[in-house]
Amino acid sequence: MTSITSSETRGIAAPALAAPTSGIVEVFNYGRNKPGLLPLWVGEGDRPTPLAFIEAAERSFRDGETFYTYQRGIPPLREAIAAYMARLYGQNFSPERFFVTVGGMHALQIAMRLVSATGDEVIVPTPAWPNFVGAITVNGATAREVPMRIGLSGYELDLEALAAAITPRTKAICLNSPANPTGWTATRADQEAILALARRHGLWIVADEIYGRFYYEGDRAPSFHDIMAPDDRILFVQTFSKNWAMTGWRLGWLEAPPALGQAIENLIQYSTSGVPVPVQRAGLAALEGGDWLIAEQVAQARANRDLLLAALRGRNGLILPEPTGAFYLFFGVNGMPDSMAAALRLVDDANIGLAPGSAFGTGGEGFMRLCYLRKSEDIAEAARRLVAGLDRLAGA
Repeated sequence: MTSITSSETRGIAAPALAAPTSGIVEVFNYGRNKPGLLPLWVGEGDRPTPLAFIEAAERSFRDGETFYTYQRGIPPLREAIAAYMARLYGQNFSPERFFVTVGGMHALQIAMRLVSATGDEVIVPTPAWPNFVGAITVNGATAREVPMRIGLSGYELDLEALAAAITPRTKAICLNSPANPTGWTATRADQEAILALARRHGLWIVADEIYGRFYYEGDRAPSFHDIMAPDDRILFVQTFSKNWAMTGWRLGWLEAPPALGQAIENLIQYSTSGVPVPVQRAGLAALEGGDWLIAEQVAQARANRDLLLAALRGRNGLILPEPTGAFYLFFGVNGMPDSMAAALRLVDDANIGLAPGSAFGTGGEGFMRLCYLRKSEDIAEAARRLVAGLDRLAGA
């Protein structure tokens, strides 16, 4: 990594320089082109985007849809998102609630720009996807991390600690459920308690529910949509990446009260000026004909989770909180002081790529994240390599 001198950074805004480096990307770059490596470090499966979605984009290109477009997203896609949400939650949704973005990360950045500014605080339960803290930090605000607990049934949210973290500077609570990296899923009672806190203190909730379909105890995970009132302050971050195997397309959406529409349109205008229409056409095809893919991927994830847990349970020195959602195993290794060094060593010695727990904030060190949304034979091989690699680490 090239170092930057103080003279080169003179006059650069502090929040930009304070943007944290992603520990996930560091390991990814380290082993990216290693022959035969099993890449389980980032949050995506091994399926390419289905041909029907690709063909929709190709038709759009051939039809000449290569010009500037609606900042909020093309009307057919916003209508399709509203229809998809209505099917999923059994409610009516106006297309005016949905704003098409360049992936879920863009939606998250807009959400943070809406609810926080320099000097403000946003609460984030951790371990958490590092981009939450990153989006808060580059906006000049401060992330207040609230560590989760590991109980008998896996990770648990410490609601008392969450309430205690609220200060006069707190503007929002950022909640990811089902969660990356832990696989924890908020119960309805959890969400009711968080919503009550937000109402009491006048806070916004930024709800990342992108793994809501990847839930192992029902058709979908509990959602704030199930309990919220029309005037509740909740922004929902969503993406096409996980459900429809479209990580590289960079397509997502932000759900927000329609009253914020002009502000959101302005923020889109001044960041990306909108999403290319062919990409949106691919998303439209996914919403209208991609339910089969979601069902297959969720079944695959559930089977692979069970395979991994069966392979690793009973091994001395491992902490295995069982994930109830998403598609990650976040496991601890007793006596492992440096998860980044361990992740790099596993690339070299076991030819397997995992994300270091230290990348996920408070409570993450000593853990590692494994993404298991792949062919089952790959996950079986990953378990074998992981066990051998951890044995070598223990003997080092």
